[in-house]
Amino acid sequence: MSQTYASTRDHHTHPRAWLILALILCAEIMDLLDSTIVNVAAPSIARDLHSSTTALQWITGGYSLTFAAFLIAGARLGDRFGRRTLFLVGAWGFVMCSALCAVAPDTSTLIAGRLLQGATAALLVPQGLGLLHATFSPSDQGKAFSIFGPVVGLAAVVGPVLVGVLVDADLFGTGWRLVFLINLPIGVLAATGTTRILPQSRLESAPRLDVVGILLVSVAAALVTYPLIQGREAGWPAWIYAMIAGGFITLGALVFWTRRRIRGHREPLVQPAIFKHRGFSGDVILTLIFFGGSFGVGLALTLFLQLGRGFSPIHAGLTATPFALGSSVGAVVGAAVLAPKLGRNTLQLGNVLQGAGLVLTLVVLAHTGMHVTSWDLVGPLLLWGIGLGLVIAPLFDFVLAALNEDEVGSGSGVLNALQQLGIAIGVAIIGTVFFSILNSHADATGHPGYLAGFERSLQVGLGITAAVCLLTFLLPGKAREMDEAPAPEVEVTSTYV
Repeated sequence: MSQTYASTRDHHTHPRAWLILALILCAEIMDLLDSTIVNVAAPSIARDLHSSTTALQWITGGYSLTFAAFLIAGARLGDRFGRRTLFLVGAWGFVMCSALCAVAPDTSTLIAGRLLQGATAALLVPQGLGLLHATFSPSDQGKAFSIFGPVVGLAAVVGPVLVGVLVDADLFGTGWRLVFLINLPIGVLAATGTTRILPQSRLESAPRLDVVGILLVSVAAALVTYPLIQGREAGWPAWIYAMIAGGFITLGALVFWTRRRIRGHREPLVQPAIFKHRGFSGDVILTLIFFGGSFGVGLALTLFLQLGRGFSPIHAGLTATPFALGSSVGAVVGAAVLAPKLGRNTLQLGNVLQGAGLVLTLVVLAHTGMHVTSWDLVGPLLLWGIGLGLVIAPLFDFVLAALNEDEVGSGSGVLNALQQLGIAIGVAIIGTVFFSILNSHADATGHPGYLAGFERSLQVGLGITAAVCLLTFLLPGKAREMDEAPAPEVEVTSTYV
């Protein structure tokens, strides 16, 4: 994925560039809604469809699993068949899958819809950055990205509240289904606009798609994630551990296949040379556990507020607003102000603040217990969010600084896939921790131990934060400057919870 579009450095801005930017933002907002804030609607979904706790983990994490499995493939397909074509296919596919989720009569149908949503998002989202570079002249690209970031950040802040309003409004008896129905007008707008105004862009000589590599990545992701989610419900039998082992064996097969393609002078799905850099290899683990921990603990927060405290969806969304606001502020300050001055110390500061927010949340819960209010959590969630934002915005620039210029595209694709896979694994592991505690810590009246489950999830998150802080020492001291290399072909999708 090291190739770049030939025209990105010498073309003029497209006459309808700002309309094209609006279409790409539509895709980003849909992805943001369905990869994160579905958490707010999850308890309502579970009550309406009588979903098991395991099914709830699939509903929230299944989207990210298939997104991760097919993300690099989606970018490669755009290289070969054209960004516009894949954007159009992905947009219409996302609309149809959202409709399937909205009308799902049972849990199995909804899970299938979520998995398909993630797969179509993998076709749609990776095209955005390449289209922006093909649409805007080098002198105008900065202006485009200065709009791109704040719009996505604003959506992250408003999103949880919007979802709460939609679910509580229960318009025409739709309830949680409005969370998916709202994608339809946005998706149709993006798809029809694509047909009318989006330019075609593709690599001049795109390599053949590594179909076997795609299959191996997908199978490995499924073999690792499935048992982590199903293990608790199944009682952790031997086949669960055999599947996890099979996942790592499949990764080994991917390495063997990749080397074989290189010996045959064929382009692999991922350039293995990027893993020869010690910093990048170590920070692959950092990326995986950082996003997994952040998203997993965010899910536990939502479950505690709605299932444990009995908050309505809008109440839970408003309670989480300081976290989203803090994340947005932290992201802006971290990327634009602190990272250029403090280097990787910015990431370490962010982890310290995030850890302090988690500890403060535990302290508040120790004093209030199940009587905790939204006001009690404002300070801890704001601090937690600021810390997360300080890490999340500049993180990829530091990780990519360990690579050579011709490896940035491939490395970016891997990091984005790991981001989504980390979310799926985080939902699996921390969700399992949360639900495992419920019955074992039930009170004298038999009520589930939601407080204990949330506290244990926070403790796991605190451990992950400490591990991420230590792993940041493997990163280069300074982030990669934007003009040092071509921009990554796959953008970092938002993971605000």
